[in-house]
Amino acid sequence: MKIAILVEGDTELAFKGKLHDFLKQHLEQRMPRLKFIVYDGRIPTAEKLRRVVENLLTGKQAYDAVIALTDVYTGTKDFKDADDAKAKMKKWVGNNPNFYPHTALHDFEAWLLPYWKTIQTLAKHNLSTPSASPETVNNQKPPSYRIKEIFRLGKCRKDYHKPVDGAKILKDNDLMIAIQACPELKAFVNRIISLCDETKVIP
Repeated sequence: MKIAILVEGDTELAFKGKLHDFLKQHLEQRMPRLKFIVYDGRIPTAEKLRRVVENLLTGKQAYDAVIALTDVYTGTKDFKDADDAKAKMKKWVGNNPNFYPHTALHDFEAWLLPYWKTIQTLAKHNLSTPSASPETVNNQKPPSYRIKEIFRLGKCRKDYHKPVDGAKILKDNDLMIAIQACPELKAFVNRIISLCDETKVIP
């Protein structure tokens, strides 16, 4: 199984290693080949997204499936919520059974918030956890802003660097913690698992 995953930036790319290790543990011999395709800021929209997906599914590399992973908070007002983002991506691509739209709500850093104690340690600050439910942190002050804020306030004397610090936050933590705390992350991970072995889907 070859799966192309369209992502919006370097933070998601830093997530690749952690995701790969998690999937390998769960899928074992059914482990897919994952290709992360990184865009600068956000994945394509409208007609361009349709062309990208069709090329990936029919080109020389011919992937079996394409997953698009977008933030709901893109700095624009394109998406009202996660359902709206997924519906629009599906509409843009058309009736293609091998395309699967997914979202990070409101941005990728929501999936790092369950590891707030690690974030506090790296930032050297005890700023309180922003929300009991990571994916409910809102658009006015999205998760990425919360993590930038604690790094700015902390004694680590450096700004939050998405790919470097994102990887550090994930490194020694169990991905299942974030999966169970973040429904959109669980849906994304389960999509990959179900494409390879439906019996391994996380309940």
